Amino acid sequence: MRTRTTTASAGLAAMLAAALVLSGCSASGGSTTGKEAGAGASSPAGASPAPVPAGGGFEGPRPQDQNLLAWTGDPNDAGHVTAQSAAGVGGRVTLVRMVLREELTWSNIWLGLAGIDPNAQLSNCYLGVYDAKGTLVASTADVSPQLMTEAIAKPFPLAKPFTAAPGTYFVALLLNGTWATNALTLKATGAGISVNAGLNPPSLRYSTVLTGQTSLPATVNLAEQSTSTINTGWASQWYAIS
Repeated sequence: MRTRTTTASAGLAAMLAAALVLSGCSASGGSTTGKEAGAGASSPAGASPAPVPAGGGFEGPRPQDQNLLAWTGDPNDAGHVTAQSAAGVGGRVTLVRMVLREELTWSNIWLGLAGIDPNAQLSNCYLGVYDAKGTLVASTADVSPQLMTEAIAKPFPLAKPFTAAPGTYFVALLLNGTWATNALTLKATGAGISVNAGLNPPSLRYSTVLTGQTSLPATVNLAEQSTSTINTGWASQWYAIS
């Protein structure tokens, strides 16, 4: 009797175990809610990672991080210095291209002034903005006094702020007077003559036009952009917009 009872009990236990297994399979084959599926679930081997939402990844330093609207590059990388003699850049209009991808109100041009010459004699020095057609759309007053003090990055206000639509613009710098070479210097990258790699007039990133100017002309011919002065070391100046 004990043998039969034991055998019957074992058979009953096996039947119950089988029923539980079948019940589990049926539940897993049915639909589950997102909450149930997510709890403790693991991704199949070789599955692609979930896409990063737009704007969720690290995009590097942006102008807005420093209360600026746009720049030629992260000022943290502007460690090089560009310097030229008065004879080399005096009276030339230096153009630095900036591409804006959204509309903004342009009120100031920031320039990284690296060094000053306390004995310089400066006059008729200006900053301005040309559009993609070579038309002067904004300019500063004579900035000669500001170029004689505080070798820091600082804003130079436009005489009249303007609304800049998305597109290509050129920051213009005009220097006149006398100063010691390597004394009056601007912050820049170390790019040198590679700054215009892959580009041709009228779309050069750094260039000069004209000579003998004492004020920024109303228009410039961008097809006449030259790199002769740029390639001697007068290149990759840092600018920003606010």
